[in-house]
Amino acid sequence: MKITVAHSPDSDDAFMHYGLASGRVPTDGIEFAHLLADIETLNKAAFEGKYEVSAVSFHAYAHLTGTYLLLPHGSSMGDDYGPIVVARSGSPSSLQGVTVAVPGTLTTALLALRMYDPDVRYVVMPFDRIQDAVRDGEVAAGLLIHEGQLTYQDDGLKKIVDLGEWWAERTGGLPLPLGGNVIRRDLGSEVIATVSRLLHESIAYALAHRQEALDYALQFGRGLDRAKADRFVGMYVNELTLEYGDRGREAVARLFDEAWEKRLIPKHIEVEFSA
Repeated sequence: MKITVAHSPDSDDAFMHYGLASGRVPTDGIEFAHLLADIETLNKAAFEGKYEVSAVSFHAYAHLTGTYLLLPHGSSMGDDYGPIVVARSGSPSSLQGVTVAVPGTLTTALLALRMYDPDVRYVVMPFDRIQDAVRDGEVAAGLLIHEGQLTYQDDGLKKIVDLGEWWAERTGGLPLPLGGNVIRRDLGSEVIATVSRLLHESIAYALAHRQEALDYALQFGRGLDRAKADRFVGMYVNELTLEYGDRGREAVARLFDEAWEKRLIPKHIEVEFSA
């Protein structure tokens, strides 16, 4: 049986899938194909049910519950850190009257930004262009995800708001759920359970063999040196990635509840995880 696992070409996703991609984790006869694409492309593909397993934004998942289940592992959560709105030094220190470049309408980063400021003005731009666009004055502010959270100061940019810090402060310290791994319901309970176990083993293998997995992940670091790549991986592949736990599951439920209260998602979500 062949299963496509779609995830972003980022060092944290590469790290967590290293066990399977490298063959270090036995696959019980399942052939895994790894498809790499940016998160907004994966979000849109999930609307078509294109891949059996995919990384998606939690914002997108609010539209996908009929097709996919959340896997109980593989989450990316910002634990008192997260997507950052940045501007050039000397620019306004608030979002009042500012248009923010954002990495996609289905990203949780935008959902959190709209929860933070319902009246925010934004324009969509590929995530890997936003930092340069702010630095070069093409846009007044940008919402940074991935490595930009660690490198924006290298370009002389300043932070307007860290949405992970904002979320933690208002929720009593809950992490901000950004993305998760989902699996298609039509695979059936037996296959879902097997694939889920293997993906969990892949994350566990990477965490247990950190330097080996980091060597692999550095191929996807987009210019990060080893120290920053290690820090970035640690931010988004950790115990909350291995297992949501009560705290992670509470955070996901809180995100969906508040997004629904503000009518930023199409329905109220009862969070359902696979085995």
